[in-house]
Amino acid sequence: MKYLCPSLLSADFSKLDEELKEVEKAGADIIHCDIMDGNFVPNISFGQSVIKQVNEMTDLPLDVHLMINEPSRYIKDFADAGADYISVHYENNFHLNRVINQIKDAGVKAGVVLNPATPVSVLTNVLQYADFILLMSVNPGFGGQKFIPNVLDKVVELKKMIDEKYVTCKIEIDGGVGLENINELSNAGVDMFVCGASIFGAKDRIDTIKKMKALIG
Repeated sequence: MKYLCPSLLSADFSKLDEELKEVEKAGADIIHCDIMDGNFVPNISFGQSVIKQVNEMTDLPLDVHLMINEPSRYIKDFADAGADYISVHYENNFHLNRVINQIKDAGVKAGVVLNPATPVSVLTNVLQYADFILLMSVNPGFGGQKFIPNVLDKVVELKKMIDEKYVTCKIEIDGGVGLENINELSNAGVDMFVCGASIFGAKDRIDTIKKMKALIG
């Protein structure tokens, strides 16, 4: 099963309810929510109160990506607000197993995020505990960036690692994903596709989503 995940960061917040209903009706599977603190990444987005409101606006699962320092302090809050998936970065979590267990104990699927320059080899001892791995295909912090091509090699390497370890961990990708590369990414092994500007910036979002869904199978 492949999942298309429109990114909330690219939506028009002045008419958020309308935006969410449009992509949900078009066939989106999950809403991706980027939480940024202005410290771990150079931008600030939104917090738990917005997640709670979004959860009330849509029936779709919420995928909450914590681009923040000390995420363990806020996991329960985001779970209570309605998160169905929560992912944290490898780069700033020294006790990653503990944080993964904390997410799972909150009744939420747990993910680990890798920045573009972080090799997938760091996942060797944590892969069996995660529900999904999010590979950033841009440097996190801002929407609308171009896809970093060598992340495709990381997808292939990670897929091979998952198969060799016989784990059920899914692969998610975020950054510069659109109609021009989504099929290649799907064929390489990606299961969850985060699309921001390529969906919310499209002239015909419904048609774009339908085309993307056809391309990922």
